[in-house]
Amino acid sequence: MAYAMGVNIALVASAVWGGSIFGDHSSPISDTTIMSCATTGCDIMDHINSQLPYTLLSAATTFVLYIIFGFVI
Repeated sequence: MAYAMGVNIALVASAVWGGSIFGDHSSPISDTTIMSCATTGCDIMDHINSQLPYTLLSAATTFVLYIIFGFVI
């Protein structure tokens, strides 16, 4: 779809990959979240709340960079 629209394929692929990693780290129903909480005995919402500042900071930073690179590249 990116090729048909004439958009930078690497930029679109990295946005999709980054979005999936963001969802994996900030979702309470993610398999990695459930496994890490089950093995450590941590509450799931405590784990999500500890991950959220890092994931939101990364998401905000990449959002700005995708906007900039979208116009530059």
